[in-house]
Amino acid sequence: MVADAGALCPKCWREMPFIDGLCCDACGLPLPGTDPGTPVHCDECLTFARPWEQGRAALLYGDKARKLLLGLKYYDRLDHVPAAAKWLSRAAKPMLRPDMLAAPIPLHWTRFLKRRYNQAAELSRALAKLHGLEHCPDLLRRTRATGTQDGRGRLGRFNNMEDAFTPHARQGGRIEGRHILLVDDVMTAGATFAAAAECCLAHGAASVRVVALARVARAE
Repeated sequence: MVADAGALCPKCWREMPFIDGLCCDACGLPLPGTDPGTPVHCDECLTFARPWEQGRAALLYGDKARKLLLGLKYYDRLDHVPAAAKWLSRAAKPMLRPDMLAAPIPLHWTRFLKRRYNQAAELSRALAKLHGLEHCPDLLRRTRATGTQDGRGRLGRFNNMEDAFTPHARQGGRIEGRHILLVDDVMTAGATFAAAAECCLAHGAASVRVVALARVARAE
């Protein structure tokens, strides 16, 4: 039994792969060793530059995290959002600024119609509320149906997401000069976050930071 809807029982809490301790400052991947007090980066982020300034994730993607994410994404388990937002809050805290604008990675309208909600928007809304941040659920628009990234290699993921986002016609003016926090449910290679961050920066964002509920350890 748990006291709050969507919370974890003690057994599930112990099994949930939370990312604690040292992690890559750019993508949130957990790293061995102790915190040196200065930003450190994983091999991938040392090799491939990220367009955003910092990145974090709450969970390492695995069986437990996968079940939670699938429920949130496909099975209307929005009761997971309050707990997930608290985990995101803990992960994102080192990056947050009081003047940040939080926004989700958008779905293409065809997928939104099918799913009826955007899980990233639900997470970003709850996260923004916890920290009193301004939230814009439709800051960006997905210009085309990019399909699933599953089965694509790293290069294929980035090619698939190239120019996939544009500012929403009614909200694009809110980007210029702002520090943006982009929120999504999963980060794998970072291609989706990269395309969205590049869009924000191209339209005048002062900086972009990213946070995902779960981080896949290695792209396929």
